[in-house]
Amino acid sequence: MATPEEAKLETFLQWLQANGVELRGCKIKYCDSRKGFGIFSDKDVSDGVLLVVPLDLAITPMRVLQDPLLGPACRSMFEEGHVDDRLLMMLLLTVERLRKNSLWKPYLDMLPTTFHNPLWFSDDELQALRGTTLYRATELQKKSLVSLYETKVKDLVKKLLTLDGASEIEVRYEDFLWANSVFWSRALNIPMPRSYVFPEMQEARESCIPEDDGKGSQVKQSENLTKEMMCTTTQGDTVWVEGLVPGIDFCNHDLKPIATWEVDGTGSTTGAPCCMYLQSASPSPLQIDQEISISYGNKGNEELLYLYGFVIDDNTDDYLMVHYPAEALNTISFSESKSQLLEVQKAEMRCLLPKALLEQGFFPLGTQNKGENNNGKVDQVSNYSWSGQRKTPSYVNKLVFPEKFMTTLRTIAMQEDELYKVSSMLEELVGPEGERELSDTDVQAAIWEVCGDSGAFQILVDLLRVK
Repeated sequence: MATPEEAKLETFLQWLQANGVELRGCKIKYCDSRKGFGIFSDKDVSDGVLLVVPLDLAITPMRVLQDPLLGPACRSMFEEGHVDDRLLMMLLLTVERLRKNSLWKPYLDMLPTTFHNPLWFSDDELQALRGTTLYRATELQKKSLVSLYETKVKDLVKKLLTLDGASEIEVRYEDFLWANSVFWSRALNIPMPRSYVFPEMQEARESCIPEDDGKGSQVKQSENLTKEMMCTTTQGDTVWVEGLVPGIDFCNHDLKPIATWEVDGTGSTTGAPCCMYLQSASPSPLQIDQEISISYGNKGNEELLYLYGFVIDDNTDDYLMVHYPAEALNTISFSESKSQLLEVQKAEMRCLLPKALLEQGFFPLGTQNKGENNNGKVDQVSNYSWSGQRKTPSYVNKLVFPEKFMTTLRTIAMQEDELYKVSSMLEELVGPEGERELSDTDVQAAIWEVCGDSGAFQILVDLLRVK
């Protein structure tokens, strides 16, 4: 007798096949309760193309607006500014999870029902993060999501369910939290061909929207393609669109991935135009049953836990985040004046220090120790020099902290006399009639000219002590 996971997988595989997905050199199978499903090598393929998924199957903002049931209402919400592109997709996921006869059910049933990111932590588990950047980010996000649900999402989901004659279905915050976690843990930034997104630029082509084919599984064709583009960036013939791609999104992350995903707009690689495919990156044939992993990007453990709910031992992409809390600005002396200076200089309130930079502490390789003799060497002239003769502070090339971040700390640490000198220098530069507009470099130069090192160092020490 098949297990629940095996039964869900069989239904999902049939749904993929009905919608044009080709598993050419791989299979999907259950890993464990924490990883869920994954993709594994099934046979050797000469061209390295392991999996092909039509772009028509991707859940994108355009897909939501095309939906025969939800599309018109969602379009109205979007045009009135009640929802953005990401919320459109989260609404679709929430509604389709609650609908009894959802055409997305075979896919949604394969997704986790709970997640391991901090938004799902118990109070006791969350307390283990207290004092970290992740703890504060999680607390703020939880409040934001609860507020968004209570003020907007709950009523919108009920409205959309009513269109399906399912007004009696109870809508819970957990359903929206689930949709939010599904989106952030599985969405890709897809480089779609411009001609696919904007078909009016070439001969009209047909697109796909979910429509019942009598079997409740196939995506049927329609000639309607929305022209609205959200959450996109255009580069030449490519339009970047966020979305979920069923099948591809079951690849797990690894520091040494053996595959990448690509988009084939013309079909020259896969023989299937307008598709996303999984391409082997291994120099040798994959072993049968070897897990096919991809990279989620160069992410540290804090980001991995926040987005995906896992961490990696000895993560070479790990980093230390040092930041000055924005709300703390209200507690410093002359906060209004300093806030104006920080705004003009486009201050960086945080910095990310890769683990590789910290192997020698906060001093990069090749710098002198504090006690080494520096006789006979000429001090370097600072790039931020008001007079052209200002010497670079002693630490600037001996620390891994970025200059802009240190300038932020210098600004915050300024004493009254230093603030007066900086203001006077900037007023002189602007001119009596305000004929010149200050740049961020102007402000940075004045601050570096006037301020000493000790104040910035003390703030830095305090920030690191918190870490």
